[in-house]
Amino acid sequence: MPKSEHLDLDDVDYRLLKELSADGRASDVWLGEQINLSSTAVARRRKSLEERGAVASYSANLNMPLLGFGVVVFVAIELSSQAEQALNEFEREVVKCPSVSYCGFVSGDTDFLIMLHVQSFEDYDRVYRRELSRLPHVAKIRSSFVMREVARRVAPPVVFQDVD
Repeated sequence: MPKSEHLDLDDVDYRLLKELSADGRASDVWLGEQINLSSTAVARRRKSLEERGAVASYSANLNMPLLGFGVVVFVAIELSSQAEQALNEFEREVVKCPSVSYCGFVSGDTDFLIMLHVQSFEDYDRVYRRELSRLPHVAKIRSSFVMREVARRVAPPVVFQDVD
């Protein structure tokens, strides 16, 4: 059983997390049937996992292509400076970009990796011109368009590899 360095979780916690990662709206009764606990015990454990931060939030996975945003673009951003002020200014502005689904500060030749959902290549051109190119301290922008999605997971299976 994988153990967290920060939380002391037992097998039942991991089984509950596995079920919640598949369906965050599952009822305590249904979850209890899946992991062999009473709904009261499930509710208590779920609340504990939420309070301890193991469950950060609940959300709906939107069907982006059905909503008209069928093109996924990963954008690698290299800044002209890695000084703290430049990083802070970039981060402060990138969160204001309405097209950005994800942005992470990464290691390697790239400073930030951004994920966008856009309607089309023309829409990406608009986002590039109106949002990305206006970000402070940007030296280089490299874009990669997702041709086919192969895997999308809430949590990697390794987290639950020893959970029955």
